[in-house]
Amino acid sequence: MGTGILSGIARGRVDRWLAEHVPGAVPPFDYRAFAGGRSNLTYAVTDREARRFVLRRPPLGHVLASAHDMRREHRTISALAPTVVAVAQPLAFCADPAVNDAPFYVMDFVEGVVIRNEEDADRYLDEAARGEASRSLVDVLAHLHALDPGAVGLGDLGRGDGYVARQLRRWHGQFEQSKVEDIPALDEVHQRLASRVPPQRRTSVVHGDYRLENCILNPDGTVRAVIDWELCTLGDPLADLGWFAAYWVESGETGAHPPGGVAAMPAGFLDRHALVARYVERTSADLEDFDFYLAFAYWKRACVAAGVSARYRAGVMADEAMVAHAETFSEQVQRLVDQARAVCDRWLDS
Repeated sequence: MGTGILSGIARGRVDRWLAEHVPGAVPPFDYRAFAGGRSNLTYAVTDREARRFVLRRPPLGHVLASAHDMRREHRTISALAPTVVAVAQPLAFCADPAVNDAPFYVMDFVEGVVIRNEEDADRYLDEAARGEASRSLVDVLAHLHALDPGAVGLGDLGRGDGYVARQLRRWHGQFEQSKVEDIPALDEVHQRLASRVPPQRRTSVVHGDYRLENCILNPDGTVRAVIDWELCTLGDPLADLGWFAAYWVESGETGAHPPGGVAAMPAGFLDRHALVARYVERTSADLEDFDFYLAFAYWKRACVAAGVSARYRAGVMADEAMVAHAETFSEQVQRLVDQARAVCDRWLDS
C-alpha cells in the first residue's frame, strides 16, 4: 500500500498529516484517483485497516483560489452534515499548502452508486429504483432550498440577491475571454435573457451543479449523499431547479448531454414535467417564469461547453481521451444554444 507515484498527492507528507488529523486513520495509506472529474481532484484513500475516506484538493498547476476554495467547500458540507440534506461526513481540513502543495480536506467515503450514463442506470437501478431516484433527487433539492442559510451557519456564503444577473455577466464574460470563434446565437440569447431577468423571489443555499451524476444513490434509488459542492453559494433556488431540469434528458431529445453522459433516461425515471411538479408540491414555488430559468441553464451549459471546446482546441487540456471530443463539444454548443433560444421563445410567447 502507498507505493508508486500519483499526481496531486505528496504521499509522505500527506500520510503523516492524515495519521495525525483523521481520527482512527491507520497508515500506510493507498490512494486512488477518481476518474471523470475535470475540476477539483478527488481521491479514494484506504488505510491499513481497510477503512476508506475521500480526499479533495484543487487541480494541479496555477488556478484561481476563489474557484477551487477547499475551505469553503469543507465549510459548506460541515454546515449541511447535521441537516436533512445528505452529504458525506467531513473529517478534517488542511489549510497548510506545505503538506500537499495546496489546501485539501477529507471526508467519509460514501458507499453507493453514481449514475453517469444510460448503461449505469440499467446496470444499477431497476425500474422501481429509477422512479424512487427521481423523487428522492427532487426532495433533496427541495430540502436544500428550504434551509435557513443563517440558521445553518451559511448566511454569509454569498451575496444572494441578483444571482442570475451576476451569473449571466460572469459566464458571458468568460465566453468572451476564451472564445476561438464568434457564436452570434449565444450572444443573442444572452441579450434576451439579461434584459428580462425575473425578480428573485427567494434566496437560498444553491448547489450550483445539482444533477443526477452529482448524487450517490442507494440501490433502492434514494439519495445517500450529494457531492461536488464547489459552486455552492447563496442565490436563486429556481436557477438550481432549471439546471437540474436541463440535465434531465428525456427520450427523443438530442444534444443536451455531454460526451459520455446520460443520453436519455431509461424507463422508470419520471419525466421533466413530473419532476418540476413534485418540486412545486414540496416547496409551493411560483414557477410562472420557469422557462426563463430553463433557457438560462441551457445557455449557461453552452458557455461551459464553449469554454471546454476552446481549451481543447488551444491544446491547454491535453487529455487524449477527450481531445477527440473537441468537435463534439463544439457541436453541442450550437445545440444547447438552439435549445435555450427555443425555450426562451416559449417563455416570451406565454
